[in-house]
Amino acid sequence: MSKSILLEKIEACRQEMILLSDEYELTSEAVISSSMKLDRLINEYLNYSMN
Repeated sequence: MSKSILLEKIEACRQEMILLSDEYELTSEAVISSSMKLDRLINEYLNYSMN
């Protein structure tokens, strides 16, 4: 996956998490799941950048 696609996925996931956090508690399963997905994408991007 290219860096630009990763950045697009990160931004989309970030927006999703913001929308979910407006609708649900920050400790809800939906928000936490979205946050974990965002973390994975960011880590993938950082690992991609370091190689």
